[in-house]
Amino acid sequence: MLLTLLVLFSTVSFTIEKHYCGDVLVDVSVFVEAEKCEMEALEILQKKTCCKDEINVIQGQDELKFSSFDDLEFEQQLFLASFIYSYVNFFEGLSQQIVPHKNYSPPNLVRDIQVLNDTFLI
Repeated sequence: MLLTLLVLFSTVSFTIEKHYCGDVLVDVSVFVEAEKCEMEALEILQKKTCCKDEINVIQGQDELKFSSFDDLEFEQQLFLASFIYSYVNFFEGLSQQIVPHKNYSPPNLVRDIQVLNDTFLI
């Protein structure tokens, strides 16, 4: 699960937009456009620029490398094949064993010998 989240977050791209009015940070926004200040409307009329926008684009990974079994070296292929073979054979079922006393029924008890001799396992 952790590796899936790692791949997901490494491939996601997003932008961080900041709006400054002078040297004061007015708004920071992720994924959407930052909110502008009221001074920017006056700047358009007066043709002065004290507001500025700063955009940081964080690029995700574009190319993912997919490896196949043939891309591995011979030693790595040998190790992987022997590991899988030993792992699969590790969970082999037990052979059917013969139980000689399967159909034997114990004799009926006439007296309880432990109670008669007062010997109990504690």
